[in-house]
Amino acid sequence: MGDPGPGATVEDLATLDGERTREVFESSQDFTIGLEEEFALVDPHSLELVHRFEELYAACAEDELLAESAAGELIDTEIEIRSGRAEGFAEAVALQRERRARLFALGERLGIGLGATGTHPWANYLDQRIIDTEHYRRLRESLRWVAQRNNTWSLHVHVGVRGADRAIGVCDRLREVLPPLLALSANSPFLDGHDTGLHSVRSEIFTRTFPRCGVPDPFGDWRAYADFIDLLVATRSVVEATQLWWSVRPHHLFGTVEVRICDAQTDGDEAFALAAMITACIAQAALDYDDGRLGEPLLAREIEENLWRAIRSGLDGSQIDFAAREVIPTRTALERLVEWTAPAREALELPVALPERNGAQRARAALEGGARLADVYRDQVDETRRTYVPAGVGAPGPGPRFG
Repeated sequence: MGDPGPGATVEDLATLDGERTREVFESSQDFTIGLEEEFALVDPHSLELVHRFEELYAACAEDELLAESAAGELIDTEIEIRSGRAEGFAEAVALQRERRARLFALGERLGIGLGATGTHPWANYLDQRIIDTEHYRRLRESLRWVAQRNNTWSLHVHVGVRGADRAIGVCDRLREVLPPLLALSANSPFLDGHDTGLHSVRSEIFTRTFPRCGVPDPFGDWRAYADFIDLLVATRSVVEATQLWWSVRPHHLFGTVEVRICDAQTDGDEAFALAAMITACIAQAALDYDDGRLGEPLLAREIEENLWRAIRSGLDGSQIDFAAREVIPTRTALERLVEWTAPAREALELPVALPERNGAQRARAALEGGARLADVYRDQVDETRRTYVPAGVGAPGPGPRFG
């Protein structure tokens, strides 16, 4: 990628130190959970993206809880909230519900709507502005058009995994479940004012344009992983761990395995259901590692084939069972995930409540039923406000319908 740009600090480079990161994982705690949700900032009436991150972030800084959990994410029409570390899934849900309520309350007070879809249906990416910090200035200089194009929103889930080699084994196993998880979460059929024909155009934008993104090769153990990271540092390809954008990765600071494949979810309860499924997959892979049952990982090119099927057709499509050399419905692949994760779900008391249709299916059905694109998005923004902050959780009352 060439020179990543000036401004890297000793602290940035320390996040890439293999031995230091190994120690983070060796002292990590199994199956702690953290959730990260990204929201679009929109005008409540026009539903256009608004460049008001700095204003909303400053307001968050005055709130004791949001000061620690709100963050920027590349563009100034987006904000992220993080649950922080929870000891179990129920606690993670409770923590994130409170943060959601406070963020939505602030947004309403400031006249900022919050959207939760993988893409904005019609916003022009050329109008986007990169957040003005040293980190994001370096990113803009490094990625150029790629950074500008990435006006997307997603859901990330962190699960603690103790042991560096074990974390790599879990990441290697999780690679092949990324496609069905994406199919379940797909919620970005629209871009630049058009129906793209895809279920997750967000994934097509992000995983196909960013470097070190999408499906990584299997590493096998920590030594092989750290050796590759050392090479990236030595060649000045990366200067901090956040430049490793793979769809599943070991998080160098938290000692977690992070899954980053999913679109943002319009329905708040579906976001939690998806997070529970991801948590179960990570925990089950760790249990299988302990029992010596992980098996040989699929090749990246095999997983990429299934990833394309998920991007294109979501839950309406199919996946390839490479062991059987046959095609199966994507819903069958998800049923197999539910069956595979039963021990972890029982041990961690994780609920299973997978939706019949993903967000892309519902949005496209509304459009095909005669709704205008703006009406579809208005309904999505309304649904997000209604489901992310249920009555009695701490946000304002029902309020006016957006639009």
